[in-house]
Amino acid sequence: MEAVDVERKPASGRGARPLPARGLRLLRDRPEIVLAPLALVLLIYLWDLVTRIELVAPVLLPSPWAVWRAMKLLLTAPWFPQHLWTTVAETLAGFGIAAVSAVAIAIVLDQVRLIRQVAYPYMVVLQVMPSVVLAPLFIVWFGFGISSKIVIAVSTAFFVILVNTLSGLSSVPENSRLLMRSMCASRSQMLFKLSLPTALPYIFAALKTASTLALIGALVGEFVTARAGLGRLLTQFSFALRQDMMFATVFIVGALGVALYGIVALAEKKIVWWR
Repeated sequence: MEAVDVERKPASGRGARPLPARGLRLLRDRPEIVLAPLALVLLIYLWDLVTRIELVAPVLLPSPWAVWRAMKLLLTAPWFPQHLWTTVAETLAGFGIAAVSAVAIAIVLDQVRLIRQVAYPYMVVLQVMPSVVLAPLFIVWFGFGISSKIVIAVSTAFFVILVNTLSGLSSVPENSRLLMRSMCASRSQMLFKLSLPTALPYIFAALKTASTLALIGALVGEFVTARAGLGRLLTQFSFALRQDMMFATVFIVGALGVALYGIVALAEKKIVWWR
């Protein structure tokens, strides 16, 4: 018998797709994956160009490489962890207190309409007051320590959670309420099995915003008076005209805000899974 050479053909699996085709499809579906890093590189290049040709004085805008050296110096300084931890502790405590109290008060206001009609206008008045205005008052009441910064963080993050939670609780479809009533559901069952699950997307949308607002509130309190914290470092570097150190601290604050936002967004994906 003669040997017959059979040409082997590659398996034509449905999932098998050339790598360039996958990359092009990913680029078409998610262009920000490529465009966002390119925009960052372009921004750094323009920043470096402006400082090289001395279009802006270095005392106003340091070069990106000077900021990079200042950031390495800042992160390796023995006194920096204390300032970082102080701001993180104030932010987390303020955010936690604001989240729990705002959701609880929103539930009370939603369940008892008379209290909502009486108290809600005063809460709106307090909401429109900037935390910068209230910061000196809170410092007089709660002292120069960490307590006053936590209160400022709470006041900054509280109202956005309260308003969004009330909006979420009132967004329950009337047909769903009628269905629960037809099944003889109690008031607590209506709350925990219908109203709160419906309001969770609203609550987490507010929590993502409130996490960064709590950080802003803590920094505002540290600007006014503080013994430690990133806000105090920003004030010191500003008075000393150390713009490189100031920019490095600003970038660290930005990274901290992004981390807080990302943690809340990750919790939203785990808890509000039906979205």
